[in-house]
Amino acid sequence: MNDLIKAIKELKKEKNAIILGHYYQKGEIQDIADYVGDSLALAQLAAKTEADIIVMCGVHFMGETAKVLCPDKKVLVPDMEAGCSLADSCPADQFAQFVKEHPGHTVISYVNTTAAVKAVTDVVVTSTNARQIVESFPEDEKIIFGPDRNLGNYINSVTNRNMLLWDGACHVHEQFSVEKIVELKAQHPEALVLAHPECKSTVLKLADVVGSTAALLKYAVNHPENTYIVATESGILHEMQKKCPQTTFIPAPPNDSTCGCNECSFMRLNTLEKLYECLKNESPEITVDPEIAEKAVKPIQRMLEISAKLGL
Repeated sequence: MNDLIKAIKELKKEKNAIILGHYYQKGEIQDIADYVGDSLALAQLAAKTEADIIVMCGVHFMGETAKVLCPDKKVLVPDMEAGCSLADSCPADQFAQFVKEHPGHTVISYVNTTAAVKAVTDVVVTSTNARQIVESFPEDEKIIFGPDRNLGNYINSVTNRNMLLWDGACHVHEQFSVEKIVELKAQHPEALVLAHPECKSTVLKLADVVGSTAALLKYAVNHPENTYIVATESGILHEMQKKCPQTTFIPAPPNDSTCGCNECSFMRLNTLEKLYECLKNESPEITVDPEIAEKAVKPIQRMLEISAKLGL
C-alpha cells in the first residue's frame, strides 16, 4: 500500500496532475487527493487549477463537469463505469422533450446530470447552493427543476415555490430507512440526525439539520460535542471522524437489513490501484462533444458566478 501511494505521488508530480476526490470516496482515496470536497467545491477547483491533468475521483458526471470547464486539460477518471443513478434517471433526450413541452420555464438542473442535460439548462445547482440560486429568481418565476424530486420538493418547501419537478432520484438517498433511524434515535436519544436533501421527505422530517455534504460536515465540526446519526453516503464519515476524532458518528442504515450503512456502489468502484493505472496510462479519459460542451459550460459558469456573488 505504501509503495502504491508513493508511486501515485511520483506520477502526479511527474505529469503535473491534480487529484480531486469527492467526500463519498473510500478513505484511502480521500487521503491521497490534493483536494476533497462536494460537487460545488470540486467544480470550483477544476475551474481554476493550473495542472495539466485533472484526475477526478468521483463519478462520471463530475469528470464531465471538469472537462466542460477545462476543455484544454486532460481529465481522467479511475473507472469509466463509475456512473450515477440520479444522472441515469434523467436521459437527455427525454429531459429536452420535457423542457420543450413546458415553454416559458427557467430550467434549473442539479449538477448530478450529464453534460447533455446541462446543455438544455439555464443554470446548474448543487445541494450547497440550490436554495440560494432558486431564491435569486423572482417569486413568480416559472421553473423546471431536475432531476432529483426529493431535493426539488425540499427546495419548494423551504422557498414556498412551486417548481415543476423531474421525477428522478439517487438510489443511495432513496434507500434510507425511516424505521431504522427511529430505532437508532431510541437507542441514542441524545443524537442529532444530519440528513442530505436528496433523502425522502419522511427522512428529512426526522432530521435536526438538513444540508449538503459540506454543510453537514461544517455543522459537525462546529458542534463536536454532539453525537450524530448521518443520513447521507457513508464516505463522508471518514472526513467527519478526521475533523472530529472525539465525536460519535453513526451511519443511518438503508432498508436492506444486511447493511449497516449506505454506500454508493458507483463511487466505490474507484480504488488506489485504478488511480495508479489511470495516472500511468493517462486513461480512461473523459471526452465531451464540443457542441454539447459549448452549451453546457454556460449554466455551470452561471452557477459559479452566482455562488461567488453569494459567498458560497
